[in-house]
Amino acid sequence: SFAGDLTYRKPPRTVSSMLTLGLNAFHGDAAACILQDGQLMAAAEEERFSRVKHAAGFPVEAISYCLSFVGAEIEDLDIIAVNTNPKARLMQKFAYTLKHRPSLGYMMERLRHRRERTNLRDHFERTVGSLNARTRIRHIEHHRSHLASTYYFSPFDRAAVLSLDGFGDFCSSAWGVGKGVELRMHDEVLFPHSLGIFYQAITQYLGFPNYGDEYKVMGLSPYGRPKYMGEMNYLIRPDGENKFLLGLEYFRHHRDKMNFRWEHGAPVFEPLYSADLEALLGPARQADSELTQRHKDIACSAQAQFELIFFHLLDFLQRSTEEENLCLAGGCAMNSVAVGKIKQRESFKRVFVQPGAGDAGGALGAAVCAELTVNGRLMPQPMRTAQWGPEFDDTYIGQLLEARKAEFLTVDIQYSYIRDLNELCGRAAAAIAAGKIVGWFQGRMEWGPRALGQRSILADPRRSDMKQILNEKIKLRESFRPFAPSILREAVDEWFETDDDVPFMTKVFRIRAEKRSQIPAVTHVDGSGRLQTVSEESDTRYYGLIKEFASLTDVPIVLNTSFNENEPIVCRPEEAIECFLRTKMDCLVLNHYLIWRSATRLHQTNVPFDKEI
Repeated sequence: SFAGDLTYRKPPRTVSSMLTLGLNAFHGDAAACILQDGQLMAAAEEERFSRVKHAAGFPVEAISYCLSFVGAEIEDLDIIAVNTNPKARLMQKFAYTLKHRPSLGYMMERLRHRRERTNLRDHFERTVGSLNARTRIRHIEHHRSHLASTYYFSPFDRAAVLSLDGFGDFCSSAWGVGKGVELRMHDEVLFPHSLGIFYQAITQYLGFPNYGDEYKVMGLSPYGRPKYMGEMNYLIRPDGENKFLLGLEYFRHHRDKMNFRWEHGAPVFEPLYSADLEALLGPARQADSELTQRHKDIACSAQAQFELIFFHLLDFLQRSTEEENLCLAGGCAMNSVAVGKIKQRESFKRVFVQPGAGDAGGALGAAVCAELTVNGRLMPQPMRTAQWGPEFDDTYIGQLLEARKAEFLTVDIQYSYIRDLNELCGRAAAAIAAGKIVGWFQGRMEWGPRALGQRSILADPRRSDMKQILNEKIKLRESFRPFAPSILREAVDEWFETDDDVPFMTKVFRIRAEKRSQIPAVTHVDGSGRLQTVSEESDTRYYGLIKEFASLTDVPIVLNTSFNENEPIVCRPEEAIECFLRTKMDCLVLNHYLIWRSATRLHQTNVPFDKEI
């Protein structure tokens, strides 16, 4: 399905090269990646192709993209690795079943999932094509995949490693140490205790029922006060020097049949909390009801309790390993507020979180582990960019625009081709400085849930009303959610209370107090911002745009939000055009093409929009 429209296609592999396909399958955020001779070549989540948020199941289209990128067919694969091993911890599972005797429905659901995950050849046969008989299939334990996905792609040759999420292979967290090519797991927390389940249950309780809504609680928490810490300690608390315990009476996941459903490919969870939790905290909020101060205080308390457990584990990990570097993975590693506070504690000096730290990222770790197991190959190169998805060339985009030229005329849409990159960045920066909202579509699509300047919507951070404008024109989302700042790497310490390099938007830091009034649109209520640093080496175009904006405004920052409208981030230029047309976005930049509504007027540039350069 990608024939003819990708400019990053590689020539067919040589006879001596090895291809390893990594998968996160049969779970939310299904994804695929491909390694060629041990090096990452492509990675993408299924949702970007299926257009279903957090798409679950088997990542058929992501697999097709990865194969297309390296010019390979399904029968060319040497190894297929999936980030789950149904045979892991069988004794622990058996012992738990004997002791707790969960319902028959619960057991049948577990058996169904296990059968599904062990028949990979059948899935390929039905959906992608027949595998070569020599293709080796490897099931890599879930948390080992997580740990590998962060350590082996980090810039470190040794580090402490920690994985935290809901559950995978009967385990919710695992930790250890990576040294060279060796990755050792030291200990773990088993089912039914889980920091991820705690946060997901609170997310549901607060009226955010969709899979992946935890970031909303994180964004809501600064509006409250930690008034419910006593109650939170009933829900989850530290246990010993390196573990934690859930108050199991407040949760359902360990005793009831919990239907994990794929409705049109989207993962759907039943409520994880029990009636006892509502008795403790009060009635759960309905999704369409008002957010009261009580809800904000509960969100604040939940975030504080999350951090208490998080740092309880990290402090132990630092003491026991004496490592200076830390690699994090799992869904809990996406809690950028907590991750941003690690350096303040002066335990670990450097922290790495790869951009797809959630379950999608397990595809990377599974692929690397499988190659190391089979061949003992060296580690891949450190991940310095998130650009691992599809790219579309100017010829393809020009043909799309030409085919819609008559339609554009009827709705007063114009476009021009701007060959000179400096001029393109200058015009886009001028539009942003004039208060316009600009869609920015460049290069290879980002890996992970964050828009990092390849599939982004950009706006002026200086305007106090810009959050409201964006929500009214495009995003249609909750008003309490913040927008992120993208900043020139060299300007970080002037504007933030840190000098960290954060290219993947994985950490929240405080904006310097004297700067907050200058960038109100990206300053959260607590004075923080989810930082993205942009260097010229990592992204020439996005860096050039921000630098042009700085030359116009003396502010080296733009507001960056994902290029979407209550849907997955756009992948193809067709989706970018449709989002532009159905919203009130002012301008759209597709590679070297600038598209604008005729009502848009700029006075900050000497070159009119309709002149081709």
